[in-house]
Amino acid sequence: MLRKTVRFMCVLLTTLSLGFALTGAAADFNKAFYAYGKGDYKTAIEEWKILANQGDAKSQEFLAYMYISGQGVPEDLTKAVQWFRRAAEQGYAPAQYSLGLMYIEGRGVSQDFTKGVQWYRLAAEQGEIDAQSILGAMYYQGQGVSQDYAEAAQWYRRAAEQGEIDAQFILGLMYYNGIGVTRNPVMAYVLTNLAAAQGHQKAREVRNASAHTLSREQIAEGQRMTSEWRVGTPLPYFKDFKTWP
Repeated sequence: MLRKTVRFMCVLLTTLSLGFALTGAAADFNKAFYAYGKGDYKTAIEEWKILANQGDAKSQEFLAYMYISGQGVPEDLTKAVQWFRRAAEQGYAPAQYSLGLMYIEGRGVSQDFTKGVQWYRLAAEQGEIDAQSILGAMYYQGQGVSQDYAEAAQWYRRAAEQGEIDAQFILGLMYYNGIGVTRNPVMAYVLTNLAAAQGHQKAREVRNASAHTLSREQIAEGQRMTSEWRVGTPLPYFKDFKTWP
């Protein structure tokens, strides 16, 4: 939840710095942003509540975070869950993810891995990157779902293709060991190389260690694939490799 709260704060700060000229409901939403940025939580909450009660999903989500942080209102995880749920039931992916996390952690609701996974899946299917990565972990560990390494690999792949650093690293380990996927140490090299380029220290160590087991040709192919890949595009598949098997 800390990671998601940090993302929430980043959205607030980015919007404040851009200072968009908005009209109507968007202007009211912007007013809440500026009030928040000045530390006027009372006004921010009042504006978000008006919009939230009109059905604005993003305002509902932000209200939930205010109840989690206790800014301008007493901390109340139960109310946070209620606001997340109202946004999530509208199909708003960030709130679906957050509601899933509340169920997984048992915050404001009774802990329920099955319900957590259900909300994660809805968010993940809409491209919510954190939901995709955590759903991969739930399948890998068999929490809230039957353990399924192949399904875990699919969700990790979807997150990794969006540039999620931990998903790239874990999927790399799965390819190296042949867990849930056909073993491919060159693909493992590509994935750990991508994660290492983002600063993942453990990925760098695994990449360097695995390089000792690869031929020059395999390393060259892995480096080429790494340099050619772009966030948001498909990762290489088994058929794309010329040096493995």
